[in-house]
Amino acid sequence: MGSSNDVTAIPLIDVAPLVKKIDDPDMANDKDLLRVVLTLDYACKEVGFFYVKGHGICEMLMREVRDVSHKFFQLPHEEKMKIKMTRQSGYRGYQKLGENVTKEKRDMHEAVNCLTPIAPGKYGDLGKTLEGDNLWPEYPSNLKVVLENYISLVKDLSRKIMRGIALALGGPADAFERGIAGDPYWALRLVSYPVSSSDEKRTDDTGMMGSHTDYGLVTLVNQDDDICALEVQNRSGVWIRANPIPETFLCNIGDMLQVWSNGIYQPTVHRVINSSHQRRVSAVFFYETDFDAAVEPVELCVEKTGGVAKYDKVVYGERLVRKAFCCFGHL
Repeated sequence: MGSSNDVTAIPLIDVAPLVKKIDDPDMANDKDLLRVVLTLDYACKEVGFFYVKGHGICEMLMREVRDVSHKFFQLPHEEKMKIKMTRQSGYRGYQKLGENVTKEKRDMHEAVNCLTPIAPGKYGDLGKTLEGDNLWPEYPSNLKVVLENYISLVKDLSRKIMRGIALALGGPADAFERGIAGDPYWALRLVSYPVSSSDEKRTDDTGMMGSHTDYGLVTLVNQDDDICALEVQNRSGVWIRANPIPETFLCNIGDMLQVWSNGIYQPTVHRVINSSHQRRVSAVFFYETDFDAAVEPVELCVEKTGGVAKYDKVVYGERLVRKAFCCFGHL
C-alpha cells in the first residue's frame, strides 16, 4: 500500500459490513467486517481521509440536504440575516461572506452553523459560551425537518465508523463510548463557496477555506457531485484533490482522535479552493467527544507507541470554546 509520504489517492471503503454488523455481539470473527476494520486502519494511519460507500443513507436524502442548502444561500441577504449568528445564539445560525476566520484570515464562504443544543447550566461555566438552540429559517420551509432527519442518520453512521476505528486500534468496539463519546457533541455546517470570476487564480490558502485540521473525532462531508474544491495534503506536503464521488461521504479524522490514539492516527491538513464558475455547497458533519470529556492517550495506544504518553489531557469543551473565539470572536 506504500508509505504515507507517497499517497496520491484517497481510499474508498465499502462500510456496508460495518454498518450492518458492528452492533452485533457476535461480530468479532466476521471476515467481511474485519476487512473493513483493516482498511480503516490503513486509511487513518496513512491518509487521514477516506470515502465511504455502502453507508445506508440514501442518495435522495444526501441530495436533498444539498438542495435545501442551495435554496437557502440563494435567498436575499436580508432573509438570510434573520437567523444571523451572534454570541447570544451560542454561535448558531447564518454567517455572512468573510465572517469565518481560519488562522487569522477571513474565509470567503457563507455558512449556517447547527450545533448540539445545550440547555442553560448543563455544563456550568464550561458550556456557557455555546448554550442555546439552533436557529431555523422560514425558507426553505422543509429545511429544519430535512436536516434533523439527516443529523440523526449521520450521527449514527459516525458512531459506527468510530466503533470500527476502535477495533482498528485494538480496543473493544465501544471504547470511545466509555466516558469519551457516550453523549457525543456534534456540529453540522452548511457551507456555500461563491462562484470564482474568470480572472481569479486560487492556488494558496486565501479566499475560500484556509488550510486546517478538524478538532474532533471524525467528519463526514456531503459535497456537490460536480465541483472539485476540497484538497487534502499528504504527509510529504503534496495537495491531493478530493474529487466528489456520488453516493459517498468523504470522511476525515480529527485532533481528538490523535490525542486518544497517542499519535497512531493523525489528522490531515485540508483546504477548499473553488476554482469553478458555480456555487459549491457542502454539508459538513462533525462527530465529537462528549462536550465535557477529558481526552488523553489511552493505555492500549500508549503501549503500542513506546510506553510514553505524547499528549496532555484535553477537555474537549475547553478546546471547542477556544476555537469558537478564534473563528468567531470578532462578532
